[in-house]
Amino acid sequence: MQIARKQFFIISCVFELIIAAMLLYNYGYVSTERMRKVLNNRSITTVVAPLTNQTGLVPGLSAALLSMFAPLPPEAISAQYPMTTELINLGRTLYYDPRLSINQKLSCNSCHPLDHYGMDSLPTSLGHDGKPVKRNAQTVYNAAFHIAQFWDGRSPTVEEQAKGPMLSATEMGMQKADRVVRVLQSIPGYMPLFATAFPNDPNPITLDHTAQAIGTFERRLVTPSRFDRFLAGERSQLTVDEQRGLATFISVGCNSCHMGAPVGGLLYKKLGEVKPYNTQDLGRFAITGDEQDKYVFKVQSLRNIAKTAPYLHDGSIQTLAEMVIIMARHQLGKELVQSQVEDIVTFLNTLTGDLPSDYIAPPPLPQSGPNTLLSYQIN
Repeated sequence: MQIARKQFFIISCVFELIIAAMLLYNYGYVSTERMRKVLNNRSITTVVAPLTNQTGLVPGLSAALLSMFAPLPPEAISAQYPMTTELINLGRTLYYDPRLSINQKLSCNSCHPLDHYGMDSLPTSLGHDGKPVKRNAQTVYNAAFHIAQFWDGRSPTVEEQAKGPMLSATEMGMQKADRVVRVLQSIPGYMPLFATAFPNDPNPITLDHTAQAIGTFERRLVTPSRFDRFLAGERSQLTVDEQRGLATFISVGCNSCHMGAPVGGLLYKKLGEVKPYNTQDLGRFAITGDEQDKYVFKVQSLRNIAKTAPYLHDGSIQTLAEMVIIMARHQLGKELVQSQVEDIVTFLNTLTGDLPSDYIAPPPLPQSGPNTLLSYQIN
């Protein structure tokens, strides 16, 4: 009898265990089905939208990938001279002065208006004679970080670049260094400004000093944006959509040319590297005479790119979306789908920085002397 009771007890326990296992299975099945229904009832956006991980980055981004970029420094320091306040103030004044042109109507700011992201929005700017010049004007913002200046890189620094438009026959039209110097000497207020900026030079008003002052002023034309704060670790500065655009930008291969703090401006590349691009402009070939430099141009910085249309050396492309498609096709050999284009444009908008309104405020210009209005006629 005692053995029978033990057997019955064991059988009952086994039976209860079987029932418990079945209940657990059913509970798990029901829970799983409920979860599937919840997921199925969610909107497609919620289900497929990329979610940031514990690093604050969407899938496709990592700290290693972001290291190919860098936050903009506050200035592009010159290794050749100290960037004094006096030099910067002189450069700002010269930048806005139209008397550095042959008709005394064009200043640096005419083609590179600082309150308009350094661009005049024309396919090609107009010279002193009202005729279009050869190439699209490039923004002066962040330009001092570039490998060189101009589309063909013919000037190594912003200081050298500043001479170009003044002496160009088709741009500001002064053509001769002596003409620039004589004009500045004829304006009484400039001598004390030059003397203060160049205290060790007994003859401070020169073309080189004029260009140096303008270049110094431009070395602080820097426009950091939300992208810089994002790179510095504030991951919330870019939305999920903007981060996805950055991930697309990288996965497509745009970063192979557009990297570093300026997001470009650090390389030369042939326009039409993979698929030929129709242009008559020979680019750097006109400077170097090297066959390999035919159709080669400086890669453009993408800083403020959403504000600096039209695009390309000839200003022939009007929209940023069209430019993205063209670059992917001719430089990378890729045909992008609409969603990729939209993603990349979304990211590129994060590169629009804040203009330094106090720094670029137009200064009062020194008054002309009795002979200043005639000085441009000097041979």
